[in-house]
Amino acid sequence: MTMPSSAGTRRWIRPLPERLVNKIAAGEVIERPAAVVKELVENALDAGADRIEVEVRNGGARLIRVVDNGCGIPAEQVEIAFSRHATSKVSSLDDLEHLGSYGFRGEALPSIASVSRTRMLTRTPESDGGTEIVVEGGVVQSVQPAAAPVGTSVEVENLFFNTPARRKFLKTETTEARHVSRMVTAMALARPEVGFRYLLDGREVFLAPPGQTVPERVVAVLGGRDRYVPVDGHEGPVRIVGMAGKP
Repeated sequence: MTMPSSAGTRRWIRPLPERLVNKIAAGEVIERPAAVVKELVENALDAGADRIEVEVRNGGARLIRVVDNGCGIPAEQVEIAFSRHATSKVSSLDDLEHLGSYGFRGEALPSIASVSRTRMLTRTPESDGGTEIVVEGGVVQSVQPAAAPVGTSVEVENLFFNTPARRKFLKTETTEARHVSRMVTAMALARPEVGFRYLLDGREVFLAPPGQTVPERVVAVLGGRDRYVPVDGHEGPVRIVGMAGKP
């Protein structure tokens, strides 16, 4: 089937190149640096990490680094992880009815890597060494063995370097950093059993150890122990635990 163009000639309908598809998908998945942080932290949580470090520079446009101590990725699957719709979280239609993970579409890593320079260093507990992969603009630059602790480190540099229209719509560094901070804070508050460390432009914003209660996590992340009132109540099958700010 062909479609006529405005000039009267026919334009063939054809599959788009994978790199172009990834760039289009990146516009849907990755709107701003905070979205990159969200996707990478969710991957870390899905990997079973109980310690996650997030570092951001220049509002995330220059550098986003997320380091976790999760299960890592086997060497033979590292490159596959950067393919669209490649995921370990679902394998059949029935799995969609019983999702227990944050992500499942397999679009985050290829979308991020298609509009940045992405470096991943990962190692599983069973492996004696790790694997490093570098992807720039959606093109794999290198895959090689490397020394690494158990877990995964992902560095995203020069976000939207090859999509100037998208980069142009980013706000100021201060505004983008504020969006990132809100995202990291929300995720740290939601998972008090997981340790979080957040660094912004070389400054440690907060350090919250793993295994905290909700009140302990609120104080660790937001500070001001005397500014809150504990909330703990239940009605039927629902229980609410948290901290309410004083007027």
